[in-house]
Amino acid sequence: MAGQGHHIRPLVAGNWKMNGLKDSLGEAVSVRDALTGPLATINADVMIAPPATLIASFAAAAAGSLLRIGAQDCHARPSGAHTGDIAAEMLKDAGATAVILGHSERRADHGETSAEVKAKTAAAHRAGLVAVVCIGETQGERAAGATLNVVSRQLQSSLPAGATAANTVIAYEPVWAIGTGLTPTPGDIEAVHAAIRRDLSESVGVEGTKMRVLYGGSVKPDNAAALMAIPNVNGALVGGASLKASDFLAILRAYEGR
Repeated sequence: MAGQGHHIRPLVAGNWKMNGLKDSLGEAVSVRDALTGPLATINADVMIAPPATLIASFAAAAAGSLLRIGAQDCHARPSGAHTGDIAAEMLKDAGATAVILGHSERRADHGETSAEVKAKTAAAHRAGLVAVVCIGETQGERAAGATLNVVSRQLQSSLPAGATAANTVIAYEPVWAIGTGLTPTPGDIEAVHAAIRRDLSESVGVEGTKMRVLYGGSVKPDNAAALMAIPNVNGALVGGASLKASDFLAILRAYEGR
């Protein structure tokens, strides 16, 4: 069953996007406390990626706990004349352990190419951060039957040399399913995740059989258990439902006692 990734410890990551102020800390604290309380039997790693302004305070609150704190983007360079940008080393210094890269909103809103995502992923590795690399097709690409080609091309073009199961996570997010309430069928998801697993096994060898491949795109408390049961789905990248601890914890229960 190695090819299906059943031996892989899952990751459930909450992407807060451009949401959250200082008074949002209580939501992170609630998740932190649940991991030693009601959800102490959870068989998954748990991460929240707040906006950059909150990373340091969230990391301080999560110190010594099972909750990990991530970031949502980084610059490829370690320092320099890049006004408004944040280096991977700065995120690490603030307490982040991972960074989400190549999210479809970055690719669409900021014109990020897979080559830029590759450079940022290498930067994350350089700084000692886990890179959560996002790939996924648009509605038009899916309608044209190009899903597997698009996903494969993005995957190959976004991963630098030296990507391992320890420093890299893949997140498959069909762009048309993000924030829309639309979700692909379990069969659709299984087919894409199987193709990603094959691609990873070919491109990075044995590490590719161990790398976590998350599903993202309208993951909610009522569909999490079904989505997480699909072969080669090693966790979730959760958007809006991660902003409230009650919703996020309900999704995490899909991994309770597993």
